[in-house]
Amino acid sequence: MEPPHSASKRLLIAASGTGGHVFPALATAECLNDLNIEWLGVPDRLERQLVGDRYPLHLVNVEGFQSRPGLATLRVIYRLIKATLDCRRLLKRGRFDGVFTTGGYIAAPAILAARSLQLPVILHESNAIPGKVTKWFARWCDVVAVGFPEAERRLAQYPTICLGTPVRSSFRESHHLDLPIPPDVPLIAVMGGSQGAVAVNHLVRQCAPAWFELGAWVVHLTGENDPDAGSLQHPQYLALPFYDQVAALLQRANLAISRAGSGSLTELAIAQTPAILIPFPYAAEDHQFYNAVGFMEAGAARVFRQEHLSPKLLQTEVETLLKNPEHLQKMTTAMAHLAIPNSAERLAELIREKLN
Repeated sequence: MEPPHSASKRLLIAASGTGGHVFPALATAECLNDLNIEWLGVPDRLERQLVGDRYPLHLVNVEGFQSRPGLATLRVIYRLIKATLDCRRLLKRGRFDGVFTTGGYIAAPAILAARSLQLPVILHESNAIPGKVTKWFARWCDVVAVGFPEAERRLAQYPTICLGTPVRSSFRESHHLDLPIPPDVPLIAVMGGSQGAVAVNHLVRQCAPAWFELGAWVVHLTGENDPDAGSLQHPQYLALPFYDQVAALLQRANLAISRAGSGSLTELAIAQTPAILIPFPYAAEDHQFYNAVGFMEAGAARVFRQEHLSPKLLQTEVETLLKNPEHLQKMTTAMAHLAIPNSAERLAELIREKLN
């Protein structure tokens, strides 16, 4: 049997930094196994451990622009120019047919290099508020796929399509949670995104004893940078710096307490897990808050600004939900309506279309 006509196509994926950039790119790559894929990343970032041996990984030194111009800006510009030239050589030497990127500063040299060679570029923007690189470089992309309708409105002057945000294939399968938690107890999952969230961790540890009294268990993904990670000990409390079975955890959880990165929200929707969202207050252009607003308006989540959220308020909010399972069920249904489970397949098909 002959391979598909696109079997010889070569795609460079530029995705770096946080899980919000790398996970959607990996999910899309899983649906493109008929293409020859290589990866563009940055030294010492998450892609080094996530991409692993799955795809050849090429590294360039590039960083984001600071909010205020200064001497550091010259270094950023120099690195951008050098990274663009390095990427251009890579694209020519590898005879790539196009570039797919999920935004962030790695996207800038990849887009510039591809356009200089007249190669197609497909950009995915997962946040409701498009990032700076997306706003600056969308004009040089063949198409911009977005995760939120709000982003589509903000990029209306460019070829844009709302496809949702791709999620890891593990989230589209049922899993058994391999943690020692009784099957009939309420479970609260706490996660701060791929970087962890020390402020959220601190709040949760103050509230958790009251939740234990209601019979709830807590699985707390603390991240690796929390100095107080071992400060709470209780039989109904499991603190883990990292857990690679997040799909199983969210499928089992009755409620999640989470940041509002686009990747986390996508996973919550696919797993149909009601949530209390605490957007990261220092996210660029406050995009996590705007990500969360759509979930709040749909009735799938409660949203609180970190600076307005006291331990007492968080404790009471969780207690109210645990005592009213019908509210949680309505939120579960709303989460299910927000899910776009075939986002990765649709984005993969769009990429194939632009490469042919």
